[in-house]
Amino acid sequence: MKWVPPVMGGAVPASGEGKAVVFKSKLKLVGLVGLVLSTFSLFIHFLLARYTAGTALSEYQSSITIFSWRPIFDNADLSTTSALQRRLWGPIRPLESLHPYANPRGNYPAPDLQTNGFIFVKIRGGFHEIRNSICDIVVVSRLLNATLVIPEIQSTTSSKGISTEFKSFAYLYNEEQFMSALAEDVKIVKTLPKNLKGSRRKKEIPSFKVTSKSSTYFYLHYVLPVLSRHSVVEIVVTDGGCLQPILPQNLEEHQRLRCRVAFHALRLRDEVQELATKILYRLRASGRPFIAYDPGMTRDALAYYGCAELFHDVHTELIQHKRAWMIKRGIVKGNLSVDSAEQRLNGLCPLMPEEVGIILRAYGYSWDTIIYISGGEVFGGQKKLIPLHAMFENVVDRTLLSMPWELNQMYGREANLVNKSPKTPPPAKGETKVEAWKTSGPRPRPLPPPPARPKTYNIEGWWGWVAESDNEPESTVMELRTNAHKLLWEAIDYTICVEADVFIPGFDRDGKGNPNFASLVMGHRLYQSAASKTYRFDRKDIVKLLEEIRDQFYQANHTWITSVRRHLRRNLVDGLTKENTRSKQLSFLSFPVPECSCSKIDLTKVSSRALSPSSNSRFPAALGAIHQCPSWMNGDMVSGTRGEESEEDLDEDDSSSTGLLFQQSSENNEGGGDTQIEDQEELDGGER
Repeated sequence: MKWVPPVMGGAVPASGEGKAVVFKSKLKLVGLVGLVLSTFSLFIHFLLARYTAGTALSEYQSSITIFSWRPIFDNADLSTTSALQRRLWGPIRPLESLHPYANPRGNYPAPDLQTNGFIFVKIRGGFHEIRNSICDIVVVSRLLNATLVIPEIQSTTSSKGISTEFKSFAYLYNEEQFMSALAEDVKIVKTLPKNLKGSRRKKEIPSFKVTSKSSTYFYLHYVLPVLSRHSVVEIVVTDGGCLQPILPQNLEEHQRLRCRVAFHALRLRDEVQELATKILYRLRASGRPFIAYDPGMTRDALAYYGCAELFHDVHTELIQHKRAWMIKRGIVKGNLSVDSAEQRLNGLCPLMPEEVGIILRAYGYSWDTIIYISGGEVFGGQKKLIPLHAMFENVVDRTLLSMPWELNQMYGREANLVNKSPKTPPPAKGETKVEAWKTSGPRPRPLPPPPARPKTYNIEGWWGWVAESDNEPESTVMELRTNAHKLLWEAIDYTICVEADVFIPGFDRDGKGNPNFASLVMGHRLYQSAASKTYRFDRKDIVKLLEEIRDQFYQANHTWITSVRRHLRRNLVDGLTKENTRSKQLSFLSFPVPECSCSKIDLTKVSSRALSPSSNSRFPAALGAIHQCPSWMNGDMVSGTRGEESEEDLDEDDSSSTGLLFQQSSENNEGGGDTQIEDQEELDGGER
C-alpha cells in the first residue's frame, strides 16, 4: 500500500474553478426564472384570449385557422359602391320588402290542458328528413289536440358507441328551447307517463307508419279515434315527413306553426351551435364575403335519377348497385340502365363542381373568392373537387376550419371502438392443408397453398366488396357512429349555408325524389333574409350553355359569358316562381312564402310606375297574396321606388373594366406562366 501524505490545512480549490462554479449556478438560475416567466406569460395570454369578449374573442378564434387554412387574396377593390360588388354580393332588390313574420294572425287559442292523449314518434332519415318530420309531427299534435313526447331520432338511438351525454333528440337539438318556444302551440313532455312506458316496452301501443303525403283527413278519421281510445299512439316516420305539404286554406295557421318550429324552436345543441359560430367567425375573419356551395352529389340521389354514367370508374358500378336495390324495394320505378347523358340534358342530374366553378368565374367571381363546401358526402371523392380547387384558391370545408379537439368536444365522451372486435383467425381448413402437405409422400408434390391472409379492400377502404359480392355488407359499429356524426356535420353546414353571403345548390333533390338539404337551406334563407343572394339554377338551361363550349371548356367568349350572366340574374327572381310550383308541393319548408312572410313596402309611397306590370316590384305578387307587415314594423318600411332604382344601377354596362376569367394565383403565375383567358367583367344589361 502506497502512503499519501496529508495536505496541511485541508484542500483549497483554485480561485478560478470556484468562480466558474458560481457563474454556472447563476446561469441555471437565470434560465429557470426565464422559463417560469415565459410559461406564466403564455398562460396569461391564452387565458385572456379565451375569456375576453368582443373583438379579442373573434381574433382568438380566427387565429386558429392559421394551422389549417391560409387564405390568399388579391388586392381587389372591395368597395360596396362598385357595380361589380353589387352584382356579385349585393341584395336582390325586388325581395328586400319581404320580412319574416310567422306569428299567429287570427284566432289562435292556446293548447288545452286536457289533451286527447300522447303521441310518441320515431323518426328515421338524414338531417333534412328529420327536420321536416319534426315540424310535421308538431302540426299533427296541434291538429289532434295531443300531447307530444319529444321525438326519438333513430339515427342516434340505433348507433353504438356515441356519447351517453346526448341521446336521441338532445343529440342534435336543444330540448329546453324546443319546449319553451312551442309552449303556446302544443303541449310537449320529455317522456311518457310510467303506466304507458310499460305498454311501450311490451309493444302494446298502437302504431302507425305514415308518409309525407298523409292527409289531415287520415289523422282526424283514423288516428284520432285510436288515440282517444288508447290514450297513446306511436307514429313511425321514414319518408322525410308525416303530413302533406299543402294544407287546406282554413289551416293556414298550422302552416305558420311549421315555420315557428323550423326557424325558431329547432335550435342546435349548445356544443354544435358554438362550433358553427366559431367556423363562421373564421370564415369572416378576413373581412370578405363568402359563398356556400352544396354539391348535392350523394349516392342515393345519383342512383334514384340514373346518373351513374357521369362517373368513369368503380363509382358507376356502386351507383348501379344502389339503383338495383331501390328497384327491388319499389323506391324507383324504371329500368336499371338509364341514359345518364339524357338525364343530365333534362336537368335531372347534379351539376359537377367543375361546371359550377366555370359558371361562377363567368359571372365574375375572382380566383380568390372564399367558397365553403357543405354536405356530408361528395360521392366520387375529393378528386371531383380538384377542378374547383384549380379555379378558386380559397375552397374550404369544416375540416379546414376546425380543430380535432373541437369536434371531439362536440361529440362528447365516446366508447373506444378501435380494435374492439379482433379479426377472426384463418380458418382451420387452411391449416390442415398446410399440415397435409408437410406429411405427404415422396416428391414430386404440388406447391404448398399460399399463406392465409385476411381479406382487405384496399380501394378507398369501403367499397371493395363490389368486386366480389352482390350484397352490400352490413354497417359496422364505426359506420353507425359515423352516420350519427353526419347529423352534427350537416347541422354545422346548415347554419353556415343559411348565414352565407351567397348560396349555390348543386342539386335540390335527395335519394327519394324529395327536396334535399339544399332546398331546406334555400327555404330558410327565403324566410330569414329573402334578399340574400341564392342562385336557383335552371339545370336544363345551364347544361345547354355548358354544352355550347364543351370542346373549349376554358375558352369562353364574351357572348357566352353574357348569356350565363343573364341566366343567373334572371333566375334570382324567376327561379322563385319555379320553386313555388316544384318544391313547395313536396316540402313546405323549402318555400314558406307567402304564409310566413309579410311585405314592408309603404304602399303610400309606391309610384304608379312601380305598380305597373313591367316593374320588378310586381314579383312578390307572383308568390301569392303577401300580407302587409303590422304597424309595429312601420319603422323599417321600405320605399317602393328603391328596388327600381337599384335595378337600373345593376343594368349599367361597365365595359371599361376587364379582367381574367381563369386567372391563377400570383404565385402560380410567376412559376408556371400558364396561358390566361380574358374575362370581360363588365356588367351586362340583363333582362328588362
